[in-house]
Amino acid sequence: MTPFHPRPWLLPVFCVLVASGVQAQGLKPSSRLQGATAQMAMERASAPVSSDYIVAVVNSEPITNHEVRSRLARAQEQLQRSGTPVPSESELAKEVLELLILEKAQLQIAAESGVRIEASALDEAEANIARQNQLSVAQMHERITAQGLGVAAFRDNLRRQLTLQRLREREVEARVRVSEVELDRFVAQKLDNPGADLLLNLAHVLVAVPEQADEARIDTLRQRAQEVAAKARAGEEFADLVRAYSDAPDRATGGVFGLRPAQRYPDLFVSATRAVAVGGVAGPVRSPAGFHVLKVLDKRVAGMPDDFAIQTRARHILLRPTAQLGEQAALARVAEWRRQVATGKADFADLAKAHSQDSSAEQGGDLGWVPSGVFVPEFEEVMNSLPPGQLSEPVVSRFGVHLIQVQERRRVELTERERREQIRQLVKEQKLDEAYLQWQQDIRARAYVEYREAPQ
Repeated sequence: MTPFHPRPWLLPVFCVLVASGVQAQGLKPSSRLQGATAQMAMERASAPVSSDYIVAVVNSEPITNHEVRSRLARAQEQLQRSGTPVPSESELAKEVLELLILEKAQLQIAAESGVRIEASALDEAEANIARQNQLSVAQMHERITAQGLGVAAFRDNLRRQLTLQRLREREVEARVRVSEVELDRFVAQKLDNPGADLLLNLAHVLVAVPEQADEARIDTLRQRAQEVAAKARAGEEFADLVRAYSDAPDRATGGVFGLRPAQRYPDLFVSATRAVAVGGVAGPVRSPAGFHVLKVLDKRVAGMPDDFAIQTRARHILLRPTAQLGEQAALARVAEWRRQVATGKADFADLAKAHSQDSSAEQGGDLGWVPSGVFVPEFEEVMNSLPPGQLSEPVVSRFGVHLIQVQERRRVELTERERREQIRQLVKEQKLDEAYLQWQQDIRARAYVEYREAPQ
């Protein structure tokens, strides 16, 4: 029988199912697990009903109708929540069955190749899920039990999903490399011939030339535009030059066009600014309307990383809950510190030195300048949303309860080496997608699958 392959539209939905399996039970999956370890971990531990039967055999291991129906129900629910059109039940059941076959085959390979999940790794994964839901492990177990689930089944299924994740990392991620030749080829394709991928944000000063102007008048206006360009290159504020000199209707808004694809600009503007770096000035260039002085505010190639990184300087106070100080009490104490700082009754740095349970306490909680991706997501998400000077509400992370204040932000130009490493990661992600798909197809092709009765 020809293998049935799931259509592409179901794969993103199935990934959502994986990420939301815990949330469906009122719990959130850990970001460290990337969702992939959560779905099976929360399946009900009830025994198959008496009418259960085998729908397929994968290398001698069965898949039951009960398994298919359980996954099918979650797939339908998730499709409805996301607003995605729900296919017929029979069609969706075929898709779910094929994904179960693929999962079963991967688990068999993991067992044969000796992939094992240590008890410590399983405990850490379980603790991460609990922490993401602001619960202790014991409290999470109580909730699982109250919802009719089995803690042993939860841990067993969590182990299986961690096994799948580790197998994929070993078999796919560890083998994908980006050569210097591949990197150079990618950069050349994107930068040398950006085409429709080029995005520009330009501002301009228009020195209008009347239709009937004679050569003397045109020369005068050209000199005026050259004067504007010279001032712009000397560092004068471009928005001020726009207001003082531009004859364009957009002078009140600084003459800014906004970030848009290059093809939405006149060819003259694109040609004039092609070799100009961000912050540089081009022109004057002549159009039927007159002379334009152009400033490049932003230039990007779609699909390429930025030339800069945003760094944040923040400080925090960390209070770790203990058996004597529960999480709610810790939240209340941090909220009181926030009130004291906000009303001027206490200094943030003094409170951090006195109370913060973090190595930054001696520096008044100062975390220094950091790029994105350094802190855990639950901390960084709040930090990135704060304008400089503002205090956060108490924030719970896997480390405890935080009070965060952003002091400054800055834009830092990346070195050529840093930018090249970012591009390398971008190319690697693309190769990983292709390699992972090919790996799945190879596993499916090698598996012996016997289809029995159709799922009902």
